[in-house]
Amino acid sequence: MRPPPDVWAALRSSPWRLLASSWPWRALAYLASGALVGLVVAVALFLLVGVGLLTLILLVGVLVLAGIPLLAALVADVERLRLRLILPEARPGPAEPPQPIAWGDRLRALRRLRISGPEVGYTVLVATVLWLVDAVALNLIITIPGVLVLAPLLVRLGGPVAFGPWQLTTPAEAWIAVVPGLVLLIAGLYAATLLAAAQASLARLLLEPAHARLAAAVADLRRSRVDLVDAFETERSRIERDLHDGAQQRLVALTMTLGLAELEVPEGAGLDLVRQAHAQAETALAELRATVRGIHPRVLVDHGLTAAVRELADAAGLPVSVDLRVDDRLPAPVEAAAYFVVAEALTNTIRHAGAHSARVQGQVVGDRLVVGVRDDGAGGAAVRPGGGLAGLATRLAALDGTLEVTSPPGGPTEVRMTCPTVLP
Repeated sequence: MRPPPDVWAALRSSPWRLLASSWPWRALAYLASGALVGLVVAVALFLLVGVGLLTLILLVGVLVLAGIPLLAALVADVERLRLRLILPEARPGPAEPPQPIAWGDRLRALRRLRISGPEVGYTVLVATVLWLVDAVALNLIITIPGVLVLAPLLVRLGGPVAFGPWQLTTPAEAWIAVVPGLVLLIAGLYAATLLAAAQASLARLLLEPAHARLAAAVADLRRSRVDLVDAFETERSRIERDLHDGAQQRLVALTMTLGLAELEVPEGAGLDLVRQAHAQAETALAELRATVRGIHPRVLVDHGLTAAVRELADAAGLPVSVDLRVDDRLPAPVEAAAYFVVAEALTNTIRHAGAHSARVQGQVVGDRLVVGVRDDGAGGAAVRPGGGLAGLATRLAALDGTLEVTSPPGGPTEVRMTCPTVLP
């Protein structure tokens, strides 16, 4: 049986699955350490506030009270370490985590130490409330069920076990008490796990830096956008497969049937109609094949970006030089985005620019793919709402990429895209 992946899943699981995992014992360790840390913090905070107020008239108290933010920062660091007991980090942190401030620097720059309201508030909460809650909870969870479960041994060793008016004096009564003791122990482990999870969630909410939460949210957003692009590519592949295996095969069968009909129909008006239908079917089949290649180019999937772009250049109808320095395969969404950028740029060059030649260049610079398409046409191209380039710009934005179009009147026109090669 696999253990629950996190503390909240453990709480939703069956009692036996919870007991088979490490979460209840980690929760007890979290509560025990919380009671100990809270007691120490309560004493330290009481001394700081008391001495600071008593010596405030001598101005020494100002320096003493200034130690409260330092104590809060220390408590926050300790609590972030304790959080790993009950809420281990499940997702990667930001790409560039903030550099921690050394304690020596904090002591030397005490006057410039930034006071964190949530850290101070959490320190007061730990010193006044949380450690008492943890201590009482541990006492109830461990003492009462523990005595009931160990009642047979305690009766045998030392005599009666008393709970107020209820006393266990015989071994039979002690063994009967074991059953409610086990029930209370399981309920106590659930309560301890729930209490520890709630306190840890509160600590993370107050102590986790806002920029870390923002970075995590941005990372989640990027992953969701990449997942959306992957779903779009999957749907394109399905449409291409359905067209290839369905409509295209039917058109092939139709052209073969019409070809056979040309051999059977005698000369005359009927044969002319059959030949016309045969020609139209072959035209429709050619257009469908071109559409299928445009939806999900097979050469791109099988041989990569360079081969697919060279195929586009060969079919462009004007001289197109290709200089793509992409040796390794890239993620499928990146290759597809680059391919369609080149395809759209060459299509615009042929249809609207009046160009005599074009050039496709691209390479991987660091962790980004850079591809540019340049022609010697009349210029004047732009990213217009609803146009093909606008759709490609949106597609690249979903991959954290960019699309730039430089096309002054009179030319030349350059369409340039950049896209990360490592996706979230």
